[in-house]
Amino acid sequence: MRFNPRTSIFAGMSNPQLQTALANAQQAYLDLSSGAKVVTVAYAQGDGSKSVTYTAASISNIVMLIKELQAQLGIIRRARAPIRFAFR
Repeated sequence: MRFNPRTSIFAGMSNPQLQTALANAQQAYLDLSSGAKVVTVAYAQGDGSKSVTYTAASISNIVMLIKELQAQLGIIRRARAPIRFAFR
């Protein structure tokens, strides 16, 4: 499935909101990976404010959040499927 910024869960958020959410998520990742503490990430979206609390056990979830935010901002692109050769 290809990433579509129009249907992403972050569709409708402005770039400044996305950049703030990304900075918060990246700081949360740093805090979690250092074992410093449980971290809460909050962001505002069109339908209201959202807040998520992460623990060290859910570090993979915050990595997925960071990648989704980066994709929405156009910082990273989703990898293309590998090219396969068919010999006939």
